[in-house]
Amino acid sequence: MTDARSTPEAPAVPDEVSFGELVRVFGRIGLLSFGGPAGQIALMQRMLVDERRWIDPARFAHALSYCMVLPGPEAQQLATYVGYLLHGTRGGLAAGILFVLPGALLVTALAAAYAAFGASPVSVALFAGLGPAVVALVLEALLRVAGRALSARVHHWVAGLAFVAMALLAVPFPLVVAVAAVAGALRGGTPKQAEAAAADSTVARLEARRAATALRPTAGRTFATALSTVIVWLAPVAVVALTLGLEARLTRVAVLLSQAAVVTFGGAYAVLAFVAEHAVSAGWLSPKAMTDALGLAETTPGPLVLVLTFVAYLAGHGAPGGLAPAAAGLLAAALSLWVTFVPSMAFIFVGAPHVERLRGDARVAGALSFVTAAVVGAIANLALFFALRVWFGELVEVHFGPFSVERPELASVQPGAVALTALSAYLLLVRKAKLPVVLGVAVGLGALAHLLMPR
Repeated sequence: MTDARSTPEAPAVPDEVSFGELVRVFGRIGLLSFGGPAGQIALMQRMLVDERRWIDPARFAHALSYCMVLPGPEAQQLATYVGYLLHGTRGGLAAGILFVLPGALLVTALAAAYAAFGASPVSVALFAGLGPAVVALVLEALLRVAGRALSARVHHWVAGLAFVAMALLAVPFPLVVAVAAVAGALRGGTPKQAEAAAADSTVARLEARRAATALRPTAGRTFATALSTVIVWLAPVAVVALTLGLEARLTRVAVLLSQAAVVTFGGAYAVLAFVAEHAVSAGWLSPKAMTDALGLAETTPGPLVLVLTFVAYLAGHGAPGGLAPAAAGLLAAALSLWVTFVPSMAFIFVGAPHVERLRGDARVAGALSFVTAAVVGAIANLALFFALRVWFGELVEVHFGPFSVERPELASVQPGAVALTALSAYLLLVRKAKLPVVLGVAVGLGALAHLLMPR
């Protein structure tokens, strides 16, 4: 007799997902979305694909590939995309907002505390174990995504070349994605296989019931959506400019972050470099504050681009003018959230119907399959990036002609971080523990070790 524990049954596919259930699940995702885009994508894959089967792996990968080529936080856009498939525009709004809201509130509170008291040693202790857990979560994401994305030998080559290009040659991710998309389109794909794989999920059942009419795009609808979004997006910036003046700091912050939302590709680090150059040179905050902002944003849930909310709060808090510092900081933080995430979600509402319609196109399928394979290389590069910084206290850049790699100083190894990563990986991969349990154990043990560590 076969042991039932060794062959668990797949969860049943629900015919419908109520709006309330969507809100509850994406609210939970928002609270648990640590670890940057790789960790957040892994979390959504676990909760939406594996555990609930709301969306099938092929369609999830198709949506992810589209989100990866957009400016803005790809994980938040992926959440918006899935919510849109399940409940239309209101589902996309709910999923996208809930993915950001918990982290946004926490980052704003941390920014207010930082402006008042400086960096808190308590927060450092609480998040000491989070880094190792994030490394384990990214490794899990790498295994999960690779298992589904690398379906042919050529995909392994694409993933490997993408990893080498980013880790060794420092090629920007958008360029890697562009090359992969062109190569995949030239090679073509097998969309019929993707269609077959998409037959067993809530999204597939909903699409069949709607007879594919709900997502059918038209030029008029696309133009109306894009135009209304631009008006809604820029209206608060115009109000601030008319009220405070074009040279007011809050106006300049809103304009800068509006530019960053649409011109910076390559993830939060590219956005941060763009904003830091302007914010520090303008005297809105110090280089140390920028570094602290990134560190705090990396230890909170939500997209890493929420670091801009921290930066905006500090810039507003120190702005000259008639507003109280705390009020100016809150207004700047609210503006940063608006101008960053409204266009991020708009890209989904405008583009998703077209992307869904093209799911059966062989060249599009080939392009997106190569982009997904390149994402595997990007996640591997991110796993290396996180692991080196969590496990070692000092890195040295080694140059080989035009190439360079980061080599860890072995003497700076942090055994506690390595052990916590191993424990987190064991809990995730072997024990199949729930993510809140893994994070709780890692954060608790990390805080205890940090507090007991001799200074």
